[in-house]
Amino acid sequence: MSGIRVEGLGKRFGARTAVRGLSFEVRPGEVFGLLGPNGAGKTTTVRMLTGLLQPSEGEAHVWGHSVRTDGEALRRTVGLLTEQPGLYERLSARDNLRFFMKLHELDERKAWPRALAWLERFGLGGREDEPCGGFSKGMRQKLAIVRTLVHEPQVIFLDEPTIGLDVSMQATMRAFIKSYNERHGATLILTSHYMDDVAALCPRVIVIDKGQLSYDGGLEALVQRVRPEKRVVLRLSKPVDTADLAVLGKVVTRDAMSAVLQVSQEAVNATVSRALSSLPVLDLTVENAPLEEVMSELFAESKAHRVAAAAAAAAEPKTTAVVG
Repeated sequence: MSGIRVEGLGKRFGARTAVRGLSFEVRPGEVFGLLGPNGAGKTTTVRMLTGLLQPSEGEAHVWGHSVRTDGEALRRTVGLLTEQPGLYERLSARDNLRFFMKLHELDERKAWPRALAWLERFGLGGREDEPCGGFSKGMRQKLAIVRTLVHEPQVIFLDEPTIGLDVSMQATMRAFIKSYNERHGATLILTSHYMDDVAALCPRVIVIDKGQLSYDGGLEALVQRVRPEKRVVLRLSKPVDTADLAVLGKVVTRDAMSAVLQVSQEAVNATVSRALSSLPVLDLTVENAPLEEVMSELFAESKAHRVAAAAAAAAEPKTTAVVG
């Protein structure tokens, strides 16, 4: 049984089509990223897969439950962390969690110790009886994550899970997501604009653009498709002239004691050999282009195509029907 199976899924809002012809599969226990520019259809897709929106066309099964006909069972199976925590601010953290335990018909005597352990892990231990309206944005985000997991869902949708968290807590959150996936075998779907999250958690990504699937595959392969060039990162024992660096490749950044060169895949070995023989190199690494740059380029290209298509459509001569 597939964790998620999507077949020709589509959603229209009046004359506007938000998602069309979407098809993909996700294995049980897989962690993957759902990416795309703003307005691409990611949120609409997630809402259909969690039973919050009925599709206009197609079908999807999440852990064997149809998104069209098995709404109640589907909602018991999935957990959804939205970008906005959606907590009841006048209620304490404990009462927020108890409310969702009742919604999922959980035995509170069994569920609460588990929730308390997660609160402790996220630094909220001892704060469970405070109104969450007084919590910081990061604290509310942590509480929302505990709420998402309180019924131990088999499929979890995480929309910007590290938003509002400091750097240390972002790392803790990524480690927690990995450990939860490994321990429970849960399928995790991550939507995020934080590429550090995507790179750390998602070997596979799906990219949606204009409501349609534009890429489904490994993250490494996507990087190679968009930016096949490599970066040679140098740490130097003494300063060198920019001209000496430029002979080896395009200088992307540099300071007194380090530099980053961009070179083609074919030239990597030659560049490395020449750098080691001609420059005072302390350390050298070869890397892909940063994921943030790759996705920015991909989405900018998509936006440019949309603008060009709209301009072409506007420039087309209009015909007027003649009657009589």
